[in-house]
Amino acid sequence: MKKHAMKKKRKRSCCDSQISDLKTLFPLLLASFSNQPQTTLPFLNKCLSKFRNSPLLSKSSVTPILALLPTLLSSTHSKIAIRAANIIGAASLVSLEINEEIATDSETVKGLISLLENSDRDVVFSACNAVLDLSITAFAQQQLLNFEALHRLMFVFLQIFKRLESVCLWCEGNERFHSLKIGFREDELSMALLSAITVLINACDLKQLHNIPRSLSEAILRLLKEIRANASHDLLIKGTLKSNDEVRVCKSHIGVSDLAESIFRLSIYASQLTVSLPFEVVQRGLFGTSDTSFEDFMSNYWEVSPFLLTRTLDDLKVNDLFNPFIQSLKWNGSVPSLLHSTLQGLVSCFPIASEEQNILNFLNEVKDRLGCPIIYEQDIRIVKTESQSEKETHYFQDFRPDCLKEPLCLTTEDVLKCEQAYKEGYTVALRGLEFRYQSIAAIADALALMFGQPSVGANLYLTPPTSQGLARHFDDHCVFVCQIFGSKKWTVYSRPGQLLPRLYDNLCSSDVDCTKVARSEFFLREGDVLYIPRGFPHEAYTNYGVDDGSPGFSLHLTLSIEVEPPFEWEGVVHFALRCWSEKWKRPCCDAINSLSQKLVLVSVNLLHVAIGIISTSDPSFRKACLTAADSLPLDVNNRLTQNQRKFFLDLIDKICNECKFSEVLSNVEAAIQKNKDPFEQIRWLWVLSMEKEVNKGYTDRSFIIENLRSLCAEHKDKLEAAFLKVKSRFCGEVVFEDIVTSHRMLLQKYKRTRRQYINGMISLHDKL
Repeated sequence: MKKHAMKKKRKRSCCDSQISDLKTLFPLLLASFSNQPQTTLPFLNKCLSKFRNSPLLSKSSVTPILALLPTLLSSTHSKIAIRAANIIGAASLVSLEINEEIATDSETVKGLISLLENSDRDVVFSACNAVLDLSITAFAQQQLLNFEALHRLMFVFLQIFKRLESVCLWCEGNERFHSLKIGFREDELSMALLSAITVLINACDLKQLHNIPRSLSEAILRLLKEIRANASHDLLIKGTLKSNDEVRVCKSHIGVSDLAESIFRLSIYASQLTVSLPFEVVQRGLFGTSDTSFEDFMSNYWEVSPFLLTRTLDDLKVNDLFNPFIQSLKWNGSVPSLLHSTLQGLVSCFPIASEEQNILNFLNEVKDRLGCPIIYEQDIRIVKTESQSEKETHYFQDFRPDCLKEPLCLTTEDVLKCEQAYKEGYTVALRGLEFRYQSIAAIADALALMFGQPSVGANLYLTPPTSQGLARHFDDHCVFVCQIFGSKKWTVYSRPGQLLPRLYDNLCSSDVDCTKVARSEFFLREGDVLYIPRGFPHEAYTNYGVDDGSPGFSLHLTLSIEVEPPFEWEGVVHFALRCWSEKWKRPCCDAINSLSQKLVLVSVNLLHVAIGIISTSDPSFRKACLTAADSLPLDVNNRLTQNQRKFFLDLIDKICNECKFSEVLSNVEAAIQKNKDPFEQIRWLWVLSMEKEVNKGYTDRSFIIENLRSLCAEHKDKLEAAFLKVKSRFCGEVVFEDIVTSHRMLLQKYKRTRRQYINGMISLHDKL
C-alpha cells in the first residue's frame, strides 16, 4: 500500500509539473476538450485553477486562452463555469489592454452575462465578481451595457435580495461621509450584485437610462431607496458598524454617494414624481377666490407693489394649498419635534447652473458628494438680527466661509444644536424645499408655468417669539410669503429706484437708506399670503400679545419667482435678434471671411451690446417676460398674449430709435481697454449659439473682437452703415409670434434639466 501511494504521489507531481508553465496550459486545455468531459473534468479544473492563480499573467499568456472562454462559460459543470468567470476577473485586472481585449469579444461578454441567471448561487457570485472586475474601464462598462448586463443584474437582484435588515454601513479610517461604504451582514451575493448594478447605472448615458424597461427601473429604484434609508437609519440611530462586531460583514466598495447617484439617475426617467397643480388651485391659494384674481394681480401688483391676501378660516377649509405639506411636517404642537422631524435625514442640494442642458454634467461635478448631509449656508442658516442692527448673527460662530477648507456639513449633533439655537432667539432658515417635498415641488412647478419662468424656489423660516431672523434686505427675485403656523409682522419699504434688480446682481442692501422712503406694515396670520416684488427692502419679526391668541412663533414659506436672464425682456430681445440673425446668416455662412460677412457678423454683435446699454437705464427691459406662460385658461392667455405683444413692439421701437453706433462703439472700446468682456451680459446666449452653430466664427468672442478692431481701423464708415442696416432690418422684420414659439421651446430646454434635478433630489429625500 505504501509503495502504491508513493507511485500515486509521483504521478500527481508529474501532472503538476506539466501545468506549471503557462505556455503549456493552452494545448493541455485544448486536448482536454477533445476527450470525454467526465474523464477530463478534474484535469481541466486543475488547469484553470493554475491559470487563475498564476502571478505570471501577461498578454502573451492570456490571449490564447481567451479563445476558449466562450466554451468554458457555457459549460454545464458549475466548477468549470466558475473557473472561467474567475479567469475573466483576474485577467481583466492585469492590464487595460487585456481588459479591452476581453470586453471586445462579444461572445465572451455574452457568455459571462448568461451566467448571471444560473441556478447555482456560486456561479452567479463568480460571474458578478467578474463583471465588477471587468468594469474597471469605461470601455468595458459600455460593452456590458450594450449587451444588457445591467438588466440581467437588476432582475437577479430583485429575485435574490430579501433582507433589508442585512444592510449596514462600514467606513475606511474615519466616519466622514466620503468614507462611508455599503455593507451586507453575511450576504456576499447581494453585496456583489448591488455593487455591479451601482457601477453600471452610474456609467449609463441618458439614452441608456431611458432604455431600461420602466417596470424594472422603478422596481430597482424602490429597492435602492429602501436600502439607502435602512443604511442611513443604521448610521443615525446605531452609529456606523457598532452592531457589526457580532456578525460577519461583507464590505463593498460602493460609497453612500455612489448609491445616491444611482437613485438620482434612475429617478430622471421614472414616472414623474412631481405633478403640477391645476391653475385654479394655485390661483385660489395665492391670489384669491375671484375668477379674475390672477389678472387683477398681474395688472396692479406684479413687479410694481406689495400685495396682501388675507385668508379666513372658511377660505382655508375650501382650499388649503399647503395642507399636504403641513401634514408631511407631522406637527404636534412641539417646535423641537418639528425641527427634528424636518431637519433629520435631509441631504444637501448642490446648485446647478440655470443654463445646464445635460444633467450628467451636474452629476460629474458633485461626484462623491451627492447625498451628503445638509451644508451650512448652502442649505441652511441659523441667524438672528438684534434690534436696530443691520447685520445678522450666525449661531455657528465658527462658520467663516473664507476660512473653511471644506463645507460645514450638519451632523446629528448639529441638528440638536439647532433646537438650542431656536430657544436662544435664532431663526432656522432652510433652503430648497422644492427639492425636498413633492407637495412643494408641485406648487413651485405650477407657479413657474403660470409666469413662464424656468423655476420657482421655496424656503422655510422658523422664527421664535419676539425675534427677527434676517436683517433688512431686498431680493433679486419676487417673493410670495405664505404663513403656515403662527404670525409675523412685516415692514416693506418702497423701492429706492426704478430699476428692478437682476438675478445674480450684487445686492448692496446695506447701502439703502430706508429712513427717507415710504413704508407699509403687514401682519400675517396663518393662511395669509404677502407678495413682495424684487427690489423692495423688507424685514420681519415676531412678537407676543397678538389679539387672536395665536402663538408668538412663526413658520412661513417663501415662494421665489427667479427671472433668469433669457426670460426678462432684455433677454427676449437678445434671443429674438439671435433667431432673426440666424436666418440672415445661414445662406452665406461659408463666406465668413469676406468683408461683407464680417461687417454683418460684427454689426449683429454690436446690436446686442446696444440692447444691453439701453437696458441699463430703461426699467422696461428688466421686467419679466411672460410670453412662455403656460397652463393659463384660454381667455386669460389670450389677453396676456396681446399685452405682451404690445410691450414687445414698444421695446423694438426703442431699439430702433435709441441705439447709436457711436455710443455702442465707445462702450465696447472702453470694455476692451479695461480687459473686460463686452459680451459678458449675454454669456447664456453664446452657450445656446455654440450648441447650434457650425462655424465657430459666430461664437468665438475673441474672433469677433479681432474683426471689430480691424474693421474700425480700415472700414469704420462701412461698419456704421452695416450696423444701421442690421438694426433697421431686425426692427422691421422681427415677428412676435415667431419669437413666442421659439421662446417657449427655449423654456422647455431650461425646464427639462431642472425637472430631472428635482426628480432626483426628491427621490433622495424619499423614505428618509
